This record gives sequence, structure tokens and C-alpha cells, in this order.
Amino acid sequence: MKSALAFYLILLLCALCSSPAFSQDRITVLSDTARWASTVAEQYWIQPDITYGVANNYTLKLDVWQRKDAKTAAPTLIYYHGGGWVFGDRTGATLLFLPYLEMGWNVINVEYRMASVSLAPAAVEDCRCALRWAIRNAKQYNIDTDRIVLTGHSAGGHLSLITGMLADGTDLDNNCHGKEKLKVAAIVNWYGISDVADLIQSPNLRDYAVMWMGSQPDQLAIAKRVSPLTYVRAGLPPIISIHGDADPVVPYEDSVRLHHALTVAGVPNELVTIKGGGHGEFKEAELEDAYEKIRAFLRAHGLQ
Repeated sequence: MKSALAFYLILLLCALCSSPAFSQDRITVLSDTARWASTVAEQYWIQPDITYGVANNYTLKLDVWQRKDAKTAAPTLIYYHGGGWVFGDRTGATLLFLPYLEMGWNVINVEYRMASVSLAPAAVEDCRCALRWAIRNAKQYNIDTDRIVLTGHSAGGHLSLITGMLADGTDLDNNCHGKEKLKVAAIVNWYGISDVADLIQSPNLRDYAVMWMGSQPDQLAIAKRVSPLTYVRAGLPPIISIHGDADPVVPYEDSVRLHHALTVAGVPNELVTIKGGGHGEFKEAELEDAYEKIRAFLRAHGLQ
């Protein structure tokens, strides 16, 4: 009787051990994604609330995600959040730059003045100052100044474009004047505005653009001054844009015109069109395809 009971117990244990719930794979093997997610907190120093400047009595801050184990200067992403220059903040953007953390890059997450604090061109001035801060502090934070990439979504896409396309020596750099050459290696533009002037007048008028201009005189001149299309010329860094062709917030035509102007000027660039895509909120497959193209673009320019 005892031997029969032992026999059935052994059979039960064998059945349990062979079931999916108790398989060795389920217990011990993580996917590559799960393994990275489990260890990423130990891979980075996270240094929040670093002051990079003060403007109009407003303290400008950024966060640095610095790779712990990098033995040499690391490629670094500078991220500018979206929100039409009138809302949003850097704290809500973390998930949007996870792909670069997974690639092992440093990330600098930047806040800038909203329209409620200072009207245009304040946000552009701040984003240029954040780039200068990164270059000035490259040694301390292990930043490879030859591999700085700018990115952002919507208004952040615009700010990444204008920050990387402005020539040195304009008065938009006066808030943090310096001798450093503000160069970047590439720009990844997610449905950013390339022609601000077009958005403050019909037929493409957008409330957020009007609010950013406020009641300042010479609004059209200011809008052109902060429009990436104004600064297209040979010698710019490579630029890749991702944009849905049914975007109701930022006209898809902005990216088409930018792509054409850059191509004519001989600037390496690519436009990734999301067919039927709106203002972000793309499908998983569309995002995966976009990031495959971004990685290929970065790789082609020696950045991955």
C-alpha cells in the first residue's frame, strides 16, 4: 500500500514538473526585454533637477540618465517634451526615450519655459542653453560631444529641429552666451512643426501657436525666426522625421516641405510617413517600424 502511494506521488510530481506552470523555462528564463527591464535601474545614475539656467526669474532644470559602466564617453540623447509650447513637462516624457536607454545611451531630459511663463522665442533660447550645458559639462557626465542626438515629439520635435539647425552667433543664444560650438550629430523629429509662421494665420491657424506668440508686436517675424524651415542650408546634421499623414494638430505638409527643402540643400534626411496616422498614438507595428528606421538611420551615420 505504501509503495503504491509512493508510486502515485512520484507520478504526480512528474506531471507537475512537466507542466508549463512549473517548467524550467518559466522559472528561470527571461526574455531579452524582461531581462533589460529587470536590470536597467542598476545600469544608470539618475540625476534629477539639475539647474542649467535661470531666465525671467524662472529656474530651468533637466534630468540626466548617465550610463554607469561606460568606460569612454557615451552617445547622448537630449529630449525635449511636447505640448504645443503651452503645456506639458519633462516628468511625463520618460517612457518616450526608453528606446535610447535600451541602446545604452545617456539621456538628458529638458524642461523649458512655457508660454504662461515667457512667450516665444523663450523655449528656443532655453533649449539652446540646455545643449550648451551638455557640451560644457560633457566630461563630468561622460557625454560624447561628437554623438549628441536631439529628439522630441510635436513641439518637442520642433525644438529639436530649431536647436540643431540654428547657426552659431544668433541672438537666440544671448541668454547663455559662450564660445562652445553648438553642434549635434543628428536630429530625430517626431511630427514637429517646421513652419511656425504658417500656424499663426489661416488656413492652418492653430490655437497653441497663437498662444505661444501672445500679443507681441511683429508676430510673423518672430514666428519665422523660430521656424526650422528658415534655417535650411547645406552642412546641417542628418535629420529623420516621423509623421502621420492624417495629423490634425501639426500639418503633415510641414514634414513634407522640410524633407524637400533639406533634400534640395543636400542634407542627409528621411521622412517616415505613417499612413493614416494622427498626432502620435500610432499602432504598435507602426512604432516598431519607425524605430527600426530610426536605428538604421543612426547606424548609417555612425551613431549606433
